[in-house]
Amino acid sequence: PVLRERAAAGVPVLGVCLGMQLLFESSTEHEGDTGLGLLAGEVTALRTQGQKLPHIGWNRVALNPSARLTAGLGEAAAFYHVHSYACRPADPADTVGVSDYGEPFASIVERDNVAGVQFHPEKSSTDGLAMLRNWLGAAA
Repeated sequence: PVLRERAAAGVPVLGVCLGMQLLFESSTEHEGDTGLGLLAGEVTALRTQGQKLPHIGWNRVALNPSARLTAGLGEAAAFYHVHSYACRPADPADTVGVSDYGEPFASIVERDNVAGVQFHPEKSSTDGLAMLRNWLGAAA
């Protein structure tokens, strides 16, 4: 309840990895559960087309360079992912970064003061740190 209240009050919220998945309304993981509902959509298993799960490693992310989190990063950057599930936003406008591992998936989402990244920015070298600086700048 506290996270929902703070987000509704306009406080910046950033979900990292599983934290991004928790931002959504529901997940099929562990036979289904509800999320925080800060973003509309669901989380389902990543459809890898036979590639190994979990998806672990560096992956290119196509970026919306006009988004707050991705400002200054250009049109693409590589980030370090570790996951088996993919977020599926109900509104495509919430997706500001897309990666591909067997299928395209939302790697970065952003709506107003709520944002999430499927990867680990702290393990993603200079681009990950730049993204965290962008978020901290918006949070200040």
